[in-house]
Amino acid sequence: MVTQSQIVEWLKVFACVIEHHKEDLTELDAAIGDADHGINMDRGFRKVRSILPSCANKDISDTLKTVSMTLISNVGGASGPLYGTWFLRASSATVDKEELTEEDMLKLLQAGLDGVIERGKAQLGDKTMIDVLSPAVDTFEQALSQGLGTLPALRQAVTAAEQGLKNTIPMLAKRGRASYLGERSIGHQDPGGTSAYYMLRSLLEVVESPGR
Repeated sequence: MVTQSQIVEWLKVFACVIEHHKEDLTELDAAIGDADHGINMDRGFRKVRSILPSCANKDISDTLKTVSMTLISNVGGASGPLYGTWFLRASSATVDKEELTEEDMLKLLQAGLDGVIERGKAQLGDKTMIDVLSPAVDTFEQALSQGLGTLPALRQAVTAAEQGLKNTIPMLAKRGRASYLGERSIGHQDPGGTSAYYMLRSLLEVVESPGR
């Protein structure tokens, strides 16, 4: 089970990871985007971190919805709508939940992915965060079908996400600002995919250390 307190801790950890890597994310975005991904994400997740204490008595759905609204209000560029949608759809998949089973976690991850696909109109292979999120969700689902629990399934999912992120480097961007560069987008790691990988890795870190 993943508890509500672990969800809050995950969001804290993710916010810290974004803060730590904001310059790296901005550098990645400078190569193929607007050079603001790290700055925007850090601004949004600093705000998220500031409102998390108010989520202590909320259920998981309400917590994720609060995060969604905070990101939409505070993150510029494409990141705000996309991450806001991810967390909003995740909240819709976890209504009235105080803890999440393996199946609940799959619903959360799948709902977030579906929301981003619908909002961003991107597909696998377009050099976006979908190239990280989609293989992670598929791998998590496959691991559960093999009888694995949340933690080992998450480990496999994060490994798949990392490989998906590496796979964005040789891709030609077909969506977003990077697509304007055409062939020049090849050879650069996708910044949105990078932050999406950090999101999943942060979740794994918290689930691996329940007493943190």
